[in-house]
Amino acid sequence: MTEYINTGDKDTRSGFGAGLLELGKSNKNVVGLCADLTGSLKMDAFQKDFPDRFFQAGVAEANMIGVAAGLTIGGKIPFAGTFAAFATGRVYDQIRQSVAYSNKNVKICASHAGLTLGEDGATHQILEDIGLMKMLPNMTVICTCDYNQTKAATIAIAEHKGPVYLRFGRPKVANFTNPNEKFKIGKAQKLIQGKDISIFATGHMVWKALEAAKILSKKGISAEVINIHTIKPLDKTTVLESVSKTNAAVIAEEHMLNGGLFDSIAQLTALNYPVSMEAVAVMDTFGESGTPEGLLEKYGLTAEKIVNAAEKTIRIKRKK
Repeated sequence: MTEYINTGDKDTRSGFGAGLLELGKSNKNVVGLCADLTGSLKMDAFQKDFPDRFFQAGVAEANMIGVAAGLTIGGKIPFAGTFAAFATGRVYDQIRQSVAYSNKNVKICASHAGLTLGEDGATHQILEDIGLMKMLPNMTVICTCDYNQTKAATIAIAEHKGPVYLRFGRPKVANFTNPNEKFKIGKAQKLIQGKDISIFATGHMVWKALEAAKILSKKGISAEVINIHTIKPLDKTTVLESVSKTNAAVIAEEHMLNGGLFDSIAQLTALNYPVSMEAVAVMDTFGESGTPEGLLEKYGLTAEKIVNAAEKTIRIKRKK
C-alpha cells in the first residue's frame, strides 16, 4: 500500500496566501479583495507587495462580491476572501445574480470552513456552503486537503475562466501531497489503489481517509482512497471506475450530509452504477464551540468512523 508522509502540520489558509502571493508576482491582472480579515486569510503578504491591487472592503461582504464582479469587466481576476460563512450564506444573492448568473470570472476564497473553525462556534462553522455553491450553474467548487494542494489550487484557478468557490480551513493539518504537483481542476486524485472498498474524501477528511486505509489494511481489507478535491465538476469517470471495481463506497467530508460530496456521488452512482454506500459527515445539525479535533471526534469525523463505515458497507455488499 502507498504510504503518505506528513511533512509537518500546516494550515491550508496559509497555502492560499502563498499561492496568491505567487500569482501577484506572475499575473498583473490578479487583484485581492478582503472583508476585514486580511490576516486571517493570510492575504497580508499580497497586500504588502501589491497595495495598488488590494482592496479592503470592510465588513461589507455583499459589496465586496459586487465590486469583484465589476472588476472582471475590466479584465481583472479578483480573489475575494473572507470566512466561509460570510463568503456564501451572507452574500448568496450577490453571488447568484452578479457572479454565477452573469458567469463572471470571480474567485470566491473561503477560509474557516466546517467544524474545524473550532472555538468560534456554530454561527461561524458553516456546514452548508458546498451545497449552496455547487447548486449554482457555472460555479466550480473546490475543497483542498492540505497546504501544498491549496497553494497549487489557488494558482490553478487564476487560469480557469469562470466563477470558482475555493474552500479551505483554519487549523494546522497534515501536509502530505507533492508540492510540485500541478492542480488539475475536475480531476480526482487516486491516492491508494484498492479492490474491496472505495473511500472518497474531500478537504481535511482526506488525511483521515488515509489513516483509515492503514487500519483496514491490517484487517485484510484493501481500500481505494480517492481525493475529490473538485466537487464540481465531479470526476465522474474516476468515481464510476472505482465503484464498478469495489461495489462499495464510503464518502467522508467535513460538511453536512445534505448537499455535500455524498449527495453528488450518491446521485451519480444511483443513475449509473448503484452500490452499497455509507457517509461520514455531519448529520443535519449545527456545530458548537470546541477544539477542532474535539469537534471532529464528537461529530464522528474520524479515521475510526471511516473504518466502521467501510466494514459495514462491505458486509452489506457481501449479503447481496
